[in-house]
Amino acid sequence: MEDFLKILCYSFLSGITVFLGGLLSALFEKYFRAGIIKEEIIHTSVAFGGGIIFAAVAFVLVPKGINELSLTPIVLIFLSGSLSFFFLDRYIENKGGTISQLLAMLMDFIPEAIALGAVFAVDHNLGLLLAIFIGLQNFPESFNSYIDLRSSGYTSKTCLLILFFLSFSGVFAAISGNLLLSSMPQLTASLMLFSSGGILYLIFQDIAPMSKLQKSWFPALGVNFGFLVGMVGQKLLG
Repeated sequence: MEDFLKILCYSFLSGITVFLGGLLSALFEKYFRAGIIKEEIIHTSVAFGGGIIFAAVAFVLVPKGINELSLTPIVLIFLSGSLSFFFLDRYIENKGGTISQLLAMLMDFIPEAIALGAVFAVDHNLGLLLAIFIGLQNFPESFNSYIDLRSSGYTSKTCLLILFFLSFSGVFAAISGNLLLSSMPQLTASLMLFSSGGILYLIFQDIAPMSKLQKSWFPALGVNFGFLVGMVGQKLLG
């Protein structure tokens, strides 16, 4: 029972940053004066979030997936994720919207939350560090997701409600991982590789181009800082 409560607590704290990042983005949108500085902050934030998501793929999702599966499933599952989100992204764009940041955040957040619940059964310290890493990732990613949703025509209130309810998805993912997948590492690995394929497609198709700002070179450094955060997190995770 104590372990269950800890998983509940850790996954909630790591997930609530989804809502907090969106709330900060809403305040930024409302109170920060429009201009080149605001544009640079937005584009740098997009790049920073992209760097963190890329680090999650490089250091967490792909390595854990490769360790558990043989070559043929690795290729098939990774390509399935890539193609699935290729078609999904095209469908959303044809409908006149763009939620690539939100999709990438969820494809990063959910598998890692599942892993949090799964590893907690064998290593509490690793579970705690993973929860901290997830929480740090979610904050800039949800900041950008709010901007993404707003650009698709959603009201500020609707965006915050979406992010509020999504912040609790990590709790259900962590509990499911602990109860159902702690003894099924190959299924967890498959989910991570599927997500990796989709995330990489979204990064280079949508997120990286959005971080570009004409006659400004600073935003591109956001990728490096975001990736650095991922490196530090992976070092702490051991």
